[in-house]
Amino acid sequence: MNKLLIPLIGGSVALMIGCGGSVSALTKEHVARSETAVQQATQTLGNNEAGAIELQRAKDSLAQAKAAMAAKNDKTADRFASVAQLDAELAVAKSQTASTRKAADEVLASVETLRNEAARGTP
Repeated sequence: MNKLLIPLIGGSVALMIGCGGSVSALTKEHVARSETAVQQATQTLGNNEAGAIELQRAKDSLAQAKAAMAAKNDKTADRFASVAQLDAELAVAKSQTASTRKAADEVLASVETLRNEAARGTP
């Protein structure tokens, strides 16, 4: 019975090692692009609160992608890298939307001020 178990266990170990192989160059590149996206989002947002939650999620996902890469889990690393990049892009979009909305509100306030001044000027 022991003679049957040894090849079976040895084959299982070899299969697990083969499956846990290494991280592909494509996944490494994807994680690197995600890291760049997170860094750019961090610079773009600065102290802006709009997009801060998404940026934090992007940072967390990037950390998980790096951990999965270190554990040689290709699919998980790639998935977390994708999530990190998308969250970083969403953070930038929310920040830009908030800035645009603020600028539009300022323009509307200026127009309203001009209307009020023009109305006062006519008898």
